[in-house]
Amino acid sequence: MDTEELLINPADIAEKLSELRADERLLEFLKVPKAYKSAVFTHLDPDFQEETIRSIGNEEVSNILNGMTPDDRTLLFEDFPDELIKHSINLLNPQERRIALKLLGYHENSIARMMTPYYIQIRKEWTVKKCFEQIKKVGKKVETLNYLYVVDERNHLIDDLDIRNLLLADENQLVSELTDNHYVAIQTTTSKEDAVQYFEKYDRNALPIITEAGVLVGIVTIDDILDQIELQNTEDIQKFGGMEALDEPYIQTHWFEMIKKRAFWLVVLFFLQLITASVMGFYENEIEKAVMLALFIPLIISSGGNSGSQAATLIIRAMALQEITLKDWWKVMRKELVTGLFLGSLLGILGFLRILIWHKLGWFDYGAYWIFVGISVGISLAMIVVWGTLSGSMVPFLLKKFNLDPATSSAPFVATLVDVTGLIIYFSIAGLFLAGKIL
Repeated sequence: MDTEELLINPADIAEKLSELRADERLLEFLKVPKAYKSAVFTHLDPDFQEETIRSIGNEEVSNILNGMTPDDRTLLFEDFPDELIKHSINLLNPQERRIALKLLGYHENSIARMMTPYYIQIRKEWTVKKCFEQIKKVGKKVETLNYLYVVDERNHLIDDLDIRNLLLADENQLVSELTDNHYVAIQTTTSKEDAVQYFEKYDRNALPIITEAGVLVGIVTIDDILDQIELQNTEDIQKFGGMEALDEPYIQTHWFEMIKKRAFWLVVLFFLQLITASVMGFYENEIEKAVMLALFIPLIISSGGNSGSQAATLIIRAMALQEITLKDWWKVMRKELVTGLFLGSLLGILGFLRILIWHKLGWFDYGAYWIFVGISVGISLAMIVVWGTLSGSMVPFLLKKFNLDPATSSAPFVATLVDVTGLIIYFSIAGLFLAGKIL
């Protein structure tokens, strides 16, 4: 690969490197111009990053790590084994080492792990002219210049100032004349997942990170939050598919790890389906007397499972977006009850019409009591859809109540739950309407 032929963009270079064979990739990476090497390294996959650190000389590693932004470097260290972290930190210069150790000292899931200590902070007694002097002095190392952070003598955050306000102000104006003492900040102990909501709510490309005492310790930029959003969405989708979330990208996950992640829920669903088989066995006599009832079992249970999956999807997503909370469970239940009744009635009518049309046209003979068969199927469909809708909407609330991830109430789990109970509903209703006739 000839890096000179590329647009000089670290992501472009990393993409080209990833297309090379493993034995060529390291050699080509070493040819990357020094000015871009740290940025390119950030975009490489974790396995190659670790291999590179272990393969190249200490001086080269030191240049790469010292050139990385603190938040990207912390993310890199999270994937390293302890011995490699220790080795890497010792290759940092004193200032970067202090920063790295400080960031690694925060809880693994806290937003503080993602922050950078490089930002522009100013004082309210400064003039606009002095602020620009500060920007020129330290601005090359900061990740964003969109906001400047006003602090007091103890480094407590007072305000965040849009740089446009400085650009439009007179150079002799004081910062205090431009501030309103209103700002949005995230505490260091806030989880990464909860921090996402701040960016979504306030539509900012960077937010300051403060301690519980209000001391400014860093900022988090939108590029890191976008990575976190992608990670959260991936985890939720994987859980909703009936498995544990993968810790690494699919292609890098070992087959044994894949089995561990997928086996648990498959086993759980398997045993739930065994209950379905037991229910079928319990109603064996009814099925023998009216074989036609068995024809509609797939229709009945799939309709309930589909309605449950729909409801679970809507509720879990609404919870993720904070559109609903635990206290809204009754509102949700009422809405889903009305929705389920309407949808269930619609499918019930269609189910009855199906039997009526097939019987009248002679496509299938449902016997002398065909109308009772149709009523049984129609009412069963209506009730099972209502039950599926209520189950799918309430299970996430139940899990949330016990501090479990609602995403684990996945479509397969809800569908299997409705399958089991749906059969009981179906055969109970059929027994009610067909007793003394064909049963």
